[in-house]
Amino acid sequence: MWTRLKNLPRDTRDTLFLLLVIAWIIAPQTGTLPFWCTAMAAVVLCWRGWIAWHVKPLPSRWLLLSLLIVACAATYGTHRTLLGRDAGVTFVVVLLALKTLELRAQRDAFVVFFLGFFTLLSNFFFSQSLLVAAAMLIGLQGLLTALVNSHLPVGKPPLLQAAKTAGGMALLGMPIMVILFVLFPRVAPLWGVPEDAMRGRSGLSSTMDVGSIADLALDSSVAMRVKFSGPLPRRSEMYFRGPVLSGFDGRQWRALRSSLPQSAQLAADLDVAGAPLDYEVTLEPNNRPWLMLLDAAPGAPEVKGYSPLMTPELQWRVERPISDLLRYRAKSYVHFRHGPQTAVAGLQDYLALPAGRNPRTLALAAELRRDPLFAKADSAELINAVLSRLRTGGYTYTLDPGVFGDNTADEFWFDRKQGFCEHIASAFVVLIRALHIPARIVTGYQGGEVNAIDGYWTVRQSDAHAWAEVWLEHQGWVRVDPTSAVAPGRTGSFQRLQAPEGIFRQALVTVSPDLAIQLRAIWEATNNRWNQWVLNYSQDKQMNLLRNLGFDAPSWEDLSYLLIGIIVAASLIGAAWAQWEKYQQDPWLRLLDNARRQLARTGLQLPANLPPRSLAEHLQNAQGLSPGAVAQWTEWLLQLESWRYAMAQLPGDPSPASIATLRQQFARLPKPA
Repeated sequence: MWTRLKNLPRDTRDTLFLLLVIAWIIAPQTGTLPFWCTAMAAVVLCWRGWIAWHVKPLPSRWLLLSLLIVACAATYGTHRTLLGRDAGVTFVVVLLALKTLELRAQRDAFVVFFLGFFTLLSNFFFSQSLLVAAAMLIGLQGLLTALVNSHLPVGKPPLLQAAKTAGGMALLGMPIMVILFVLFPRVAPLWGVPEDAMRGRSGLSSTMDVGSIADLALDSSVAMRVKFSGPLPRRSEMYFRGPVLSGFDGRQWRALRSSLPQSAQLAADLDVAGAPLDYEVTLEPNNRPWLMLLDAAPGAPEVKGYSPLMTPELQWRVERPISDLLRYRAKSYVHFRHGPQTAVAGLQDYLALPAGRNPRTLALAAELRRDPLFAKADSAELINAVLSRLRTGGYTYTLDPGVFGDNTADEFWFDRKQGFCEHIASAFVVLIRALHIPARIVTGYQGGEVNAIDGYWTVRQSDAHAWAEVWLEHQGWVRVDPTSAVAPGRTGSFQRLQAPEGIFRQALVTVSPDLAIQLRAIWEATNNRWNQWVLNYSQDKQMNLLRNLGFDAPSWEDLSYLLIGIIVAASLIGAAWAQWEKYQQDPWLRLLDNARRQLARTGLQLPANLPPRSLAEHLQNAQGLSPGAVAQWTEWLLQLESWRYAMAQLPGDPSPASIATLRQQFARLPKPA
């Protein structure tokens, strides 16, 4: 097989290489392309490879036209349009694959290159991650190599030679790329369409079906990164507040839809105490309109391009979904009090339970109320009694409790006695409400892990959590995390239930657990730097750069002037480099060209490709040169030719004059009149 590959004809080899590059470029999009598109592209590329390998004729144009019509119909049937991002990318991928089936001439190859570069860029419509960028950098090198190879002369030049030339071209273009990245005005997100950029992305939702957060626990992707500027909170205090859910229909929790007028609904009434925590959050795009902040943040976070607003339930929201990496600063207080201090009408919304659901849980609440031990108990004592039941009743914390039925609280308290955080929180709130104590569920993230490389706290989707808030007189809303009663390690020491690992990670952990942890930390730190310095390079950073360069009040005009100045300076430097390179490269040809221009003044018709000896023969008819001058010119031209072909001299022949000596002799030759 290897011998066959080495002996392939150049057309076959180049075609197979180009097909491999195209497959590499398309591969990252297989998760976003329709299945039929991926399958069609794979079949067409394999078919074209088979044709090249066996040197078979290309299919007819009628067959290609039929395939194109099928692709158009399938694209329209999938997306209901031929326009837009998703439909456009699908169609371009199909066109790129089909174009390889009519790859006959260099012109066809150029069309394939053009479509390949466009398809390469389209990968960033869906993801701008470091892995995708690295993969597309390899794809760029492959396309440039194929492009250079198509311009090389006949024969079979090695692909390594074309790859070196392509790599040199990319390196030469890198300074321009960096300058444009740093200074080109950033007026809007470069990639993606906000309304559908995050389709299919996992994360917290505005509702909670009992069992849904357990699905997030299987997802180890990053939700956000946090950098603290001062003292760190205790791990058990790291609750990042998300949607607050108060309406319950028996299976799903959702945001409260109060029947009271706006004036009668509860206000935040937030009071904070102690020193604030100053931190910066880099939030991954989630297509949700909320900001994740530590409980509780009385002041609006500093976030550019948005107008944050805090709801009465202490959740910070923005006016549109977050579809791009977002960085913001905030201050939070771990010691706070919020909500009404005395009973008000709005609290009744947090007592509602669906009729006919969880009868055994309601009976348990009635039993607790009748118990002589709790005859005069206040709300706090009843809550402690429920938490004590969780600690001592044989309840366990698990990622796989099974599918719950219609009476989710009954099944948890009496049948299964196991569940994930939202099972526990949901059953707890149902029982607390049955005890006539206002309660609600808060979802968000709890915990995280610090990266020893860069000092950032990494909060993952697997850190998604649900806890409860209960209302106590003279205290307001108080956080109660019933999961801590079942599994204290979940919120205290950050012991997480881990999802099954992949084969590679299992093997790496088996060989060296410390190495696996170190490699993950390095990768997380590298990816965070990519997010901070590349994806999150914003208008503010551009203006800060100008301030560091000495601009007092930088503006877009200053940025434009600086960019134009750098482009002009780079052009002048490039022109000077070209002149210097022209002077340094092949001094023999340059000296011969100077001689030809001098002799053209005699009126001779001297073609540009004449060698020195032919020039000497033409001198016999020159006008304006004396016979002595003709003899000097003839002797010098023959020496010039001798220097060029010095490698062909026989041993014992006199050594020709050096190029420096020939240049000096040329300067002393008599000039034509």
